[in-house]
Amino acid sequence: MAELKEKLRADLSAAMKQRDTAVTGVLRMALAAVGKEEVSGKQQRELSDDEVLKVLSKEAKKRDEASEAFRSAGRDEQADSEASEAEILRRYLPQQLSDDELSSLVTKAIAEVEAELGERPGMKQMGQVMKAANAKAAGRAEGGKVAGIVKAQLQG
Repeated sequence: MAELKEKLRADLSAAMKQRDTAVTGVLRMALAAVGKEEVSGKQQRELSDDEVLKVLSKEAKKRDEASEAFRSAGRDEQADSEASEAEILRRYLPQQLSDDELSSLVTKAIAEVEAELGERPGMKQMGQVMKAANAKAAGRAEGGKVAGIVKAQLQG
């Protein structure tokens, strides 16, 4: 069984005992999302820690987007609530890469693809570079951010 899922369950239990309604609600939602992912598809399965991380990352991103939408609509109270939920979820996610670390990682991915192709990859090979870069980032960077750096390095 996934250790991260067990940690979520243990933290939910602790939050319930402490009567921390904010954390309790977020962890229940996170465990429900994990459970939904486990039963989606043709056959029920147990998620690995990496898959649980992807679900939590997706849920945190949803909260960030909702927070932005509420803030732009002038509903600051709801925006703050969504932002605090995202922060609770981020406690379980790995530390995000800095721009410099991400840039270095993309440079290495380009070098790998260059070694495979025998020439410097261009924009046509962006998909190959993205695949290599995302494998190296492994949930520690948002896909859009990775794509922006890959595109900048391939063009420049």
